[in-house]
Amino acid sequence: MTRLMLSVCLCLLALLPVQAFAGPVEDASAVIDHWAVVFNANDAEAVVKLYAPDALLHGTSSPKLNVGTDAIREYFKGLPGSGNTVTIGERHMVALSDTAVMGVGFYQFSRPTVRPARFTFVIVKRGNDWVIAHHHSSALPPPPQ
Repeated sequence: MTRLMLSVCLCLLALLPVQAFAGPVEDASAVIDHWAVVFNANDAEAVVKLYAPDALLHGTSSPKLNVGTDAIREYFKGLPGSGNTVTIGERHMVALSDTAVMGVGFYQFSRPTVRPARFTFVIVKRGNDWVIAHHHSSALPPPPQ
């Protein structure tokens, strides 16, 4: 009987949502993963929804600072139908507090050519949601000769 109870308990634990055990770092990392998924789907509106209304974006292909939803939407307006994709590479996450996490790493954009880049995301918890408050992306410089 004890074995049966243990088996039932383990099965029930396996059915619990993964987020029940996630902390700030895991939650923020999931936002970066989701950003890549919707970027790869070329869904600009879904990308924009991941940013806080007052978010800041230093995009890879723009010399200006994009401030707020409208500017970020304008930055991503060419994404739909573009076929652009991104692959997240090395990533390091640092919890700044229980409601703020910084993610720093490398990604690679593809289409029409492969463009390696680096990123910094600051992801914050607003209410029940984790959103991007700051995103800086820049082309990866070539290695020193």
